[in-house]
Amino acid sequence: MYHFISGYTAKVAGTEVGVTEPQTTFSACFGKAFLPLHPGKYADLLGKKMNENNVNVWLINTGWTGGPYGVGSRMKLKYTRATITAALEGKLDGVEFKTLPGFNLAYPTTCPDVPTELLNPRETWADKEAYDKKANHLAEEFVKNFAQYADGCSAEVLEAAPKAEVHA
Repeated sequence: MYHFISGYTAKVAGTEVGVTEPQTTFSACFGKAFLPLHPGKYADLLGKKMNENNVNVWLINTGWTGGPYGVGSRMKLKYTRATITAALEGKLDGVEFKTLPGFNLAYPTTCPDVPTELLNPRETWADKEAYDKKANHLAEEFVKNFAQYADGCSAEVLEAAPKAEVHA
């Protein structure tokens, strides 16, 4: 629900005039301009529907991997598709998951047709220190953006906020 409210994405070169490198951007519930109610209301509804229907929600990296702009590259579409297919077909049910520090998100340690090293974003970067710095910065951006919605959100949603932390 926290990530739904955040509506995180990135503007990338070629998608908008004047954008020459990826830029962090947020749009509440991925449609802020069209929301008549506080985003927390939509997140509560999403959470209720998820609980009633016992569904998993997957955040899929369709963006950047392997390093910062100029070093890394866009995630290959075939891996995005393979991850989505595996999730929809239940092939991720029962696999081992680990937790991404700072963001407290679980990621599978294996996924059919996806190289294992792509599943943990930190492992895709040769410079782990640079990854940690960028991940901490992104966590701070999430928190800064979310401050405008905090008053209308449940404690459960607020507890899901990323936390900048140093990786070991």
